[in-house]
Amino acid sequence: MFVHNEYMTTEDTLKARRRRQQHPTKVALTRQGILEVALQILHEEGLSKVTMRRIATALDTGPASIYVYFHNTEDLHVQILDALLGQIEAPAATGGQWQNRLKALLTRYRDVLFAYPEIARMALSTRLSGPHYLALVDNALALLQEGGLPDRQAAWAIDLLLLYVTAVAAEQSTRQAAPSAAAEESALAFEVAAADPSRYPQIARLGDELLSGTGQSRFEWGLDTLLAGMLSSD
Repeated sequence: MFVHNEYMTTEDTLKARRRRQQHPTKVALTRQGILEVALQILHEEGLSKVTMRRIATALDTGPASIYVYFHNTEDLHVQILDALLGQIEAPAATGGQWQNRLKALLTRYRDVLFAYPEIARMALSTRLSGPHYLALVDNALALLQEGGLPDRQAAWAIDLLLLYVTAVAAEQSTRQAAPSAAAEESALAFEVAAADPSRYPQIARLGDELLSGTGQSRFEWGLDTLLAGMLSSD
């Protein structure tokens, strides 16, 4: 039974308070709590700093405690991406052509990756998973079904569409984040413009077109081309 000690002095109270400050009660480890710390490190220091040891230090525990919830660092990074995908809203059930709703959904996926170049590069070489990623896939499959694609074509199409979007995000976000991005763009433009017509006749002829268009317009053209091919294939 706990009773109020009316004889506790002010000095005793201050000592007890100092002990609590020096030895705070550890917060119980949870998968969600670990992910929240991982996301904070991602935003402040980048994906390369999101390691089991770094998170364990932030949570005042040992790395072994983190491995209880995540198999390895790759698994942790995949689940970080899945948490970020939670901000993607599901497409409207009706209203507008299914192609436009699918393109809007995939554009939102690209934008999440575009904000984190390291995450985008990781997504290119890692098998993704998690409830938000599965929701993205399921919503995209529903729209492909609405468009009349047979089941097998829709199942195969989703791989191609997500690979395209992920690759575009990885390339563009990494290139734009590089300190020398502007210089590299100028160097490429100069090289194309200076191409020898006798050696590179097609590059010399199509030089302006090779560098034309915005990133968004070329991205949408790519999606339109993929969807048109999927709809016309047997």
